[in-house]
Amino acid sequence: MQYMLLIYEPEAAYEGEPGQALLMEIVGKHMALSGELREGGVLVGGDGLEPASTATTVATDATGKQTLHDGPYAETRETLGGYYLIQVEGLDAALAVARRIPVVPGGKVEVRPVSQY
Repeated sequence: MQYMLLIYEPEAAYEGEPGQALLMEIVGKHMALSGELREGGVLVGGDGLEPASTATTVATDATGKQTLHDGPYAETRETLGGYYLIQVEGLDAALAVARRIPVVPGGKVEVRPVSQY
């Protein structure tokens, strides 16, 4: 079964010189983890995302009218920073991988099954 592991972190954690050093540390850990998952045949795909300030949201109202908005749809402290798409036996295995994903304090990893149509 495929699972999407969505990584949410406070973008402010990566601001300034200390934040950039932390970012490089976290990215190194992601590279190591993704290498292990790839070698184990678990990783289907994944990437980091540019900051939320680069996002554009297409909103559709009840009448079908669409409008564009700068930034992400959700107004939260944490923003979607990246994802892993994995193929594992079930939720327990997906949660085991999610627990290994490096995040800064305050970060979260959402585990969601991919729909099979």
